[in-house]
Amino acid sequence: MDRPRARRPRRPRGLRASLGPGAAGGRVPPGRRRSGPRQGPRGARAPAPRRALLVGRARPRADPRPRPRRARAPRAATLGGDGVVSGLLRHREFLRRVPLEPRYDVVVIGGGVVGLSIAYNLAARHGIRRVAVLERAYLGAGASGRNTQVVRANYNTPETVPLYKASLELWRTLGQELDFNIQFSTQGELDLVHTRDALEVERDKALLDAAYGVPMEILTPDEVLERCPHVDLTGGGELPVLGASYHPPGSFARHDSVVWAYATAATRLGVHVHEGVEVTGLDVREGRCRGVMTTAGPVEAGAVVSAVAGWSSVVARMAGLRLPISTHPLQAFVTEPVRHVIDGLVSSMDLYVYVSQTARGELLVGAEILPYNTYSQRSTFDFLAEAAKRTIMILPLAAKARAMRQWAGLCDMTPDSSPILGRTEVEGFFLAAGMGTWGFKGAPIFGRTMAELVATGRTPELIAPFSPERFAADRMVPDAASAGTH
Repeated sequence: MDRPRARRPRRPRGLRASLGPGAAGGRVPPGRRRSGPRQGPRGARAPAPRRALLVGRARPRADPRPRPRRARAPRAATLGGDGVVSGLLRHREFLRRVPLEPRYDVVVIGGGVVGLSIAYNLAARHGIRRVAVLERAYLGAGASGRNTQVVRANYNTPETVPLYKASLELWRTLGQELDFNIQFSTQGELDLVHTRDALEVERDKALLDAAYGVPMEILTPDEVLERCPHVDLTGGGELPVLGASYHPPGSFARHDSVVWAYATAATRLGVHVHEGVEVTGLDVREGRCRGVMTTAGPVEAGAVVSAVAGWSSVVARMAGLRLPISTHPLQAFVTEPVRHVIDGLVSSMDLYVYVSQTARGELLVGAEILPYNTYSQRSTFDFLAEAAKRTIMILPLAAKARAMRQWAGLCDMTPDSSPILGRTEVEGFFLAAGMGTWGFKGAPIFGRTMAELVATGRTPELIAPFSPERFAADRMVPDAASAGTH
């Protein structure tokens, strides 16, 4: 009768033995090729391989009782810098998970940077802490996580320049206020000009901005090369650079860091943030918005604020309102990391393309808003090919970079290319809409002023020109020249 074959001890799962050269997963140096089993390069007997200490049966412990588990120290409630990605993966530790209550003082629809800014400012500056932020997907899923992170104040009208100047001032101290590293950095913005008409427009803009204390300079082609030596002044041989405007305060902030900075700061103050809760309707009775209907049930509210960017028209229709808004896709792409090429932002006013370089060396490229209406957030190859061509015309070194990924976001564009901020004809229903390409830049001041309006009923002077009533009253704030791309 055959004796049963003895079983070999199993290795612990997830571990591999270090068997030396020639082991599974290892490489044998050319000079040590084996000519037979367990033999050296010339047939000599090779020494037995050293196995890892974790292979085989573990030595029995003297005390068979189970060891008590050590309590882990709680992770920090706020992460910045390199901790952003890992923080997103375990974001349940960031936010207090609370059930959706049947009533709140204020409900904010939209878990993007503007909606979270409004909720934070309601709690921090006005003591209104029974606030719920309702996001149908996850925080930053919409335009807040798809923009190109540009912050600037060089706009083109007497109404918009003070607004974005105030926002830029808030950006500089936002990280300290929210106790979060939002990776804010000021690197400047260089806008190339290829036609004489465009150069005159930039000169007029520089005079207007200077009147409101916003720095902006007009540069000659030689001065452009001093700022950015890699710019092709011939424009690829097609559009020579005639000059440029330079905006020294032009800055960047990491968009996902900003979203989580506002979210964590708001929840510390008692704001309830609910992901995966979609608003399906508004409870409007007798001319007043009294709450919202959601996939998790009805919620009563003293006030409702819509801050949903590209879906602003959809939510407004729930209140019986029709907004003069069209939704367009805005695309961007990023390359693999390359050596340092540019500082700050470089754009072309005539080619409708702009490029910046991340801290890791990636080139981040965006272009103009696409002309067709859609709610699709799919990117296209046509955009990638055309934007890459335009980028190479102003930065020839970009031709050596390989595109790594691309994406699209939605822009809710108004007829005058300015935001809609204020109360509506439906009592208790407020709009932070028409964010276009400027929502991220204005988020700090949009949140502060809208919170003041909701809390006090008084419209702050900065946002008075941007009320929803301006369209019927023919008081539009046209600034398309400043809002076409970034």
